[in-house]
Amino acid sequence: MVIGVIGPTGVGKSTIMNELYGYDGSSPGMLPPFATQTEDIKAMAKHCTAGIDIRISNERVILLDTQPVFSPSILIDMMKPDGSSAIPILGGDPLSADLAHELMGIQLGVFLASVCNILLVVSEGVNDLSMWDLMLTVDLLKHNIPDPSLLTSSTTQDKENKNDSQSGTEDYIADLCFVHARLREQDFSSSKLMFLRRVLEKHFNSSSFTIGSSGATPQVSDSTVSSNMKIEDLISNQQDIYLLPLRTPDNSTNFEYRTCPSMLGMLRDQILSRPSRSFSKNLTERDWLRSSAKIWEMVKKSPVISEYCKALQDSGFFRK
Repeated sequence: MVIGVIGPTGVGKSTIMNELYGYDGSSPGMLPPFATQTEDIKAMAKHCTAGIDIRISNERVILLDTQPVFSPSILIDMMKPDGSSAIPILGGDPLSADLAHELMGIQLGVFLASVCNILLVVSEGVNDLSMWDLMLTVDLLKHNIPDPSLLTSSTTQDKENKNDSQSGTEDYIADLCFVHARLREQDFSSSKLMFLRRVLEKHFNSSSFTIGSSGATPQVSDSTVSSNMKIEDLISNQQDIYLLPLRTPDNSTNFEYRTCPSMLGMLRDQILSRPSRSFSKNLTERDWLRSSAKIWEMVKKSPVISEYCKALQDSGFFRK
């Protein structure tokens, strides 16, 4: 299983991935946990993760921790004095830093949706829908990128012999799990969770992502939610929406039912036991890594993303 994460700065992406990783210092060859933000990093408004960090857990789950999207500190780091991007995007064509930064987030999302079985989409609070909109853009631009298992050495020749119409049917897309983090006590209620779910299903109604109708998601309607049903019991039935409370320095909360660490543990158990979309064929970790490198090259050279870039340039919202 391959699990990735995407989200803005400071929402706890690395903390969530460390919970899934389950670092055990006594296990030989186990890499250290993902780096998390320190108070000094927060005070400097810096990001902690750059690029993509990879770990493999004792359960042989591949975990991909990623740099934040919509990150001002990343934008500053990649901006030249003249406002252009210091990082080549889309074949090295000169782009303004703000446009290149926008495309980097899209490329990251397309890549993760192409190589993961489960992609965690992390947002802060329940009212920020920017990550939802980003994933709709990812769905729009992820085109002609095949299942990673079809790019292994044993099947590459067969794939090359197929025509374009056939290869279009090989598109693969990960299952999404939405994590709303740093919530306050008033955000934890059965009615708000059900409302969030309805909005989520409507938002992704016309996308390729299976939200709500997935076999991995039990159908829970307003009529089945009793007035005295505990929020944690309802959350346990929502396998594509997860809620995490705001973490306090001493890991204590005023919530009567859960602390942040205990809810992280519940999230870990649900994610790792969740049925997920499988690749067409079984892959070894080495084959997956090789296929992922090929897919990243496809993403960087994608003509669809390139055309989208031109549309953004012509929109007038970005510097030229």
